[in-house]
Amino acid sequence: MSECCNDGCGKVREAPADPMVRRILWIVLIANAAMFAIESWIGHAAGSLSLQADALDFGADAATYGITLMAVGKSLATRTRAALFKSAAMLVMGVVILAMAAAKAFSHVPPEAVPMGVVGVMALAVNLGAVVLLLRFREGDANLRSVWLCSRNDAFGNLLVIGAAAVTAATRSPWPDLAVGTIMCLLFVSGSAAIYRQARRESAVAHMEANA
Repeated sequence: MSECCNDGCGKVREAPADPMVRRILWIVLIANAAMFAIESWIGHAAGSLSLQADALDFGADAATYGITLMAVGKSLATRTRAALFKSAAMLVMGVVILAMAAAKAFSHVPPEAVPMGVVGVMALAVNLGAVVLLLRFREGDANLRSVWLCSRNDAFGNLLVIGAAAVTAATRSPWPDLAVGTIMCLLFVSGSAAIYRQARRESAVAHMEANA
């Protein structure tokens, strides 16, 4: 999917501060925090790297939505700083998942496929709901656009987890789980780069406005 929908990357949009925005962000924050707890527990019990990576993803997203809630309605400079912080956090999470994948590569024990598939479907339902709720933010400022990008990427990651569970059940191989964990790392890095570029453009606008 293009990072610049409808030539929007060069524009700085106003961040809506109405109560509906805050309600939506609270809903997705609570849902992500709940899935972080569920996937952390089941991912560890099932020995699944992809579920553990997805759990970290949900945890990072819950924190991201909290930061976004604090920044909604604030100045452009404040919103840009929040977006840059989230970009850095997404990059760190990508590195963490890559390190987990490297460590897991030395183990030849496949994860439990059934818990992977069941929790993957649960996670997909949560993220698709978030994508629908956050759809209005997909072309917003960097701070709000980042929450939509997180949920969009997460839904794609959930499909990969479900696919890996199916292949693992058929082959009893640990490699599908490792492959999905690596792909999720790349999604984190890609999302981080997209948010960073837009936030830097908005930072330049905020600087010009401050000196005007």
